[in-house]
Amino acid sequence: MRGRIAYSTALLAITCGSLLAAAQDKPDAPPCGAEEIARGAVARIGDGRTLTLADGREVRLAGIEVPPLPLPREENAPPGGLAVKAALEALTGGAEVALRRAQASPDRYGRLVAYAYVLKDGDPTFVQSELLAKGLARTGDRIGGPACAAELMRRERDARAAGLGLWANPYYAVLDAGTPAAVVAQKGRFALVEDQVESVHESGATIYVNFGRHWSEDFAVTVLKRNERNFAAAGLDLKRLAGRRVRVRGFVEERGAAGSPWIEAARPEQIETVGP
Repeated sequence: MRGRIAYSTALLAITCGSLLAAAQDKPDAPPCGAEEIARGAVARIGDGRTLTLADGREVRLAGIEVPPLPLPREENAPPGGLAVKAALEALTGGAEVALRRAQASPDRYGRLVAYAYVLKDGDPTFVQSELLAKGLARTGDRIGGPACAAELMRRERDARAAGLGLWANPYYAVLDAGTPAAVVAQKGRFALVEDQVESVHESGATIYVNFGRHWSEDFAVTVLKRNERNFAAAGLDLKRLAGRRVRVRGFVEERGAAGSPWIEAARPEQIETVGP
């Protein structure tokens, strides 16, 4: 009996050791993206977040926002579009990439929306993360997971603090919610807006996070009541934001006769608390 127990103990130790070794040898999971959905060589770069594979499939990089390319004879185009395209070409042009599924489905143009990893020299290089680290992109408003959001926002935050890339240009400065005229001037564009929250209240099916006392004039963030549980699950209690300094990201819209600016937040990663 003792021999049998000793044998079983030794077998268990060997099994556990093998499993531990296998776990240690297993590469870390990529920070963003689910299963791999495609792989291929990059044949062409469309703009700072669009590329085409050799088999003709077009890919839109998920989780980031970059400046568009300027149109011919366009005045006052957002700066940086050509520089971002050049950076993406230097990073991915002619290389093999692995694409991992994003939450978003193919867009209206039929392009794959994915997280891209360049397969060079053994370790995959996360394309979106590299662009953010160089200050050539901003974290978008549709990411799809807390771990991925943390990685992308960390890279953006470091580049912003260092004044790299786009962050060296005042055009991309974080907007002050206390100056609603400057915010509404970015109508239809992606922006980051920051200030202290004045109040939070509900009206019908909408939660309003107000950054000023005059709701018809000042900047606000709107959250549909049905989405509140998503913010709560991420540890963000919207009703306790009053008095807190908050940074929000998304596309600026305009409402009311007075033209007050607002951003609709549908996902927790759009709202960050800043400071204590």
